[in-house]
Amino acid sequence: MKTVLIAASLLLTAVAPHVAMAQAPAAAPAPAYSVETTDIGTLLDNPATKAVLDKNLPGFTANPQIDMARSMTLKGVQQYAADTLTDAALAKVQADLNKIPVKK
Repeated sequence: MKTVLIAASLLLTAVAPHVAMAQAPAAAPAPAYSVETTDIGTLLDNPATKAVLDKNLPGFTANPQIDMARSMTLKGVQQYAADTLTDAALAKVQADLNKIPVKK
């Protein structure tokens, strides 16, 4: 009987860390689109994300120089348009982008 209890104890000790890991909540998935990592061209080419830009940054997508920024991110362009692309404005854009699923 004592041997069975020791064996069961060892088994539970070996399995317990794996059970705890399996029960840990999964991390939230990364947003499909990001002001820090998604290039402006990708945001312009998707009607849903372009609408987010138009809503939160009026006139931004109609700027005659927008094509020069297609390969940059909004965060990267912020230094050139600090009055328009404020941290608060980018936070609003990101909040709306978080609601959009990845276009497949």
